[in-house]
Amino acid sequence: MGIFKYDVYRNPNVGIYAKCNDKFVFVPNGFATTKATNLAEFLKTDYIFTSVANTRLLGPLMVVNNKGLLLPRNCLEEEISHLKKSTGLNVDILETKHTAIGNLICTNDVGAVMSPLIPTEYVKKVEDVLGVEVIRRRVAGYHQTGAMTVANSKGGVIHPSAEEEDIKAISQVLGIELEPATINGGSPYLCSGILANNNSLVVGGLTNGPELVMLTKAFRVED
Repeated sequence: MGIFKYDVYRNPNVGIYAKCNDKFVFVPNGFATTKATNLAEFLKTDYIFTSVANTRLLGPLMVVNNKGLLLPRNCLEEEISHLKKSTGLNVDILETKHTAIGNLICTNDVGAVMSPLIPTEYVKKVEDVLGVEVIRRRVAGYHQTGAMTVANSKGGVIHPSAEEEDIKAISQVLGIELEPATINGGSPYLCSGILANNNSLVVGGLTNGPELVMLTKAFRVED
């Protein structure tokens, strides 16, 4: 497992424009094939071109693990059909009024933590599609749980101001140990600057040495 620094659209926020699991990295329609190939090689996946809700902001609009893929209610029918056909994953729509569901849910293959902004009536849908246990929790006082937490099945990182009680509860449901961290030279919005699967990490180009050290520890890169 390695960590690779990479920018997308000359921008260190790689997690805004792409999303991944262990088999696929999802990149926007029109994204350069050479760059898609680079990301796929880093993450040891295939790449899939797509849009979500007719945008290229895939990270905030998708929730994916190795079992399922959740999309927002404003996703287009052709996008849903394309992703079902190209991935073979359990693909479904989360009908909540909030469309940036990637900012509100963090998942791995064991568990998921969901923002309290999403009503409890949607918990079962998330559990069924992703095949995981779900808890509802804020992180560091913020509702954007998915933006503040990144995890794979080996480890993960969480907003540096997260309270110990939240770190413990979220770590437990994800089945890992979370470490407080930042990305891209101090940003606490971890999901915007990290693509993580169980093969590798891709981080934004502004990520500094101390942050790389913390990511190496948190995701057990050298194990």
